[in-house]
Amino acid sequence: MVELLLRGQPLGSVEAILFDKDGTLSLSEPGLLALSRARLQACLEHLPEASRPQFQHLLERAYGLEGDRLHPAGTTAVASRQHNLISTATAFCQVGLGWPDALAHSEAVFAATDPTTDPAIDREPIHGQGPRPGEAPLAPLTEGVKPLLLELHRSGVLLAVISNDDSEGIHRFLGGHGLSELFQEIWSADMRPLKPDPAAVHGLCSRLGVNPSACALIGDASSDLRMAEGAGVGLALGYSAGWSSRPPLPEHLPHLDHWQELGVGR
Repeated sequence: MVELLLRGQPLGSVEAILFDKDGTLSLSEPGLLALSRARLQACLEHLPEASRPQFQHLLERAYGLEGDRLHPAGTTAVASRQHNLISTATAFCQVGLGWPDALAHSEAVFAATDPTTDPAIDREPIHGQGPRPGEAPLAPLTEGVKPLLLELHRSGVLLAVISNDDSEGIHRFLGGHGLSELFQEIWSADMRPLKPDPAAVHGLCSRLGVNPSACALIGDASSDLRMAEGAGVGLALGYSAGWSSRPPLPEHLPHLDHWQELGVGR
């Protein structure tokens, strides 16, 4: 067990820390903002002119598109690809399409706009060389997180990622930033159940071989922290610096605004 400190004050002792990825480990807002805009524009091309203003308003609200930023609690920021696809199809239904057509249009839009990788290319990332041809650019790390991860790893804390990104995306992110050897396990959108089901935490803890009560979970969304509490995680921490807008986080739980505020007791 390792004692964690928040701004120099003891928080508790843990065996493992479960990290959200987008908005916590990664500065994902620019890439997700570009993706949501591309999806919206492609959707509009599937509609008659008269329906476009209403649809655009609906989808911007669902995606959390707010001008040049994303709302950190919108579907683009926190939901899985499948959930975003369903919200897109629902917006199509709201402007008069039946569900089969709405779903078909949404699937076509996502297939056309999602970042892709050439299947002929070896998928293993090359650290320090950036994305391979055909790959989406790698989201940068949040400021100060890598030194913290190295310190936690040296202290013997088990590290894991719990995310609604798919397994390939998580491994590419970790490998591209030279973090793969620091993390023991992941729980991704390819696994069931998805977060924010507390059973997702139980599944990840089982893979790590630890009890949830001996873990901390750090995330940027209230759904992450409610999931942690529902799973019986010993320590739930909100991280607020991964977005241009401060995410709404439960006030009764501890928050950190910079990774330098979190440390290991000596």
